[in-house]
Amino acid sequence: MKTAVITGITGQDGAYLSSFLLNKNYRVIGIVRNASKSNVKNLKYLGASDRITLIEANLLDLSNIIRILDKNKPDEFYNLAAQSSVSLSFEQPIGTLEFNIISVANTLEAIKVVNPKIKYYQASSSEMFGKVKKESLPVKEDFVFYPVSPYGISKAAAHWLVVNNREGYRLFAVCGILFNHESVLRGSSFVTKKILNTAVKIKMGLLNKLELGNVKIYRDWGYSPKYVEAMWLMLQQEFPKDYVICSGEAHSLEEFVQKVFEKLGLALEDHVVLDTGLHRPVELEKIYGDNAEAKRALGWNYDMSFDRLIETLIKDEIQYIDYESKLNQI
Repeated sequence: MKTAVITGITGQDGAYLSSFLLNKNYRVIGIVRNASKSNVKNLKYLGASDRITLIEANLLDLSNIIRILDKNKPDEFYNLAAQSSVSLSFEQPIGTLEFNIISVANTLEAIKVVNPKIKYYQASSSEMFGKVKKESLPVKEDFVFYPVSPYGISKAAAHWLVVNNREGYRLFAVCGILFNHESVLRGSSFVTKKILNTAVKIKMGLLNKLELGNVKIYRDWGYSPKYVEAMWLMLQQEFPKDYVICSGEAHSLEEFVQKVFEKLGLALEDHVVLDTGLHRPVELEKIYGDNAEAKRALGWNYDMSFDRLIETLIKDEIQYIDYESKLNQI
């Protein structure tokens, strides 16, 4: 039985990755800041909360990570913890930079001290690429970074820390450069979750309006449960390498909203309100990636169309709202 440590285990990807690894007979250990206050509802929803071990640790304290690695002797370490909201990073740039960079530096240092054979996965982000010229799209693994948000900057710095430790100390350390990936477990601060949850509740007669900012942006959206499979595949290879994980298609947020409302039988003009106050200080107009290398080298099979993604997200959201409703009645 392999042992995996996951940071950010209570988030969307952490919950899906936990469930995925448990199904492969891993012993899964999750690092949380405060076990008594950690929200494990995502893990409970997937039926994984009773099958994992949660350990308290401060990732900004190197000694904490050394202690966990020394005691639990993991084979794999998945670092998914981060201040991951782009919009929040503009409001809290210092905190975003501090946590997203120092936590990675500490973990890599702890691996070198305790056991350099531990395989390490870093959750990198498409936000690192930032200003990519339209004619250069789609984004590939060798593209130059030009981040336009504190979040993107922090992720780029963490990414290069991983590369530096891989090349300088021969660690098996890789970065999954993930583009937007959605699910019913997305945090409420993300616009896709806001759209899906609000639209379904409008259909149910529980809400009436959906307020949005810039809907003219184009993004590469995929399905989170499939993306965590790519994370695992990256650590099963003979040699460490970074990969772009994406759907390979670009769609506008406007199209995202239109399809959600269309499939629910709702009229946009009756419910959607655009508010320029919700625009970010700097916004990327269009970005999408090329997943050919991940498919070729990892054997990763991603073939979900945009229409099927929307249909799946709506179905999942309806089921989740029903699940929450039943919990509230208990």
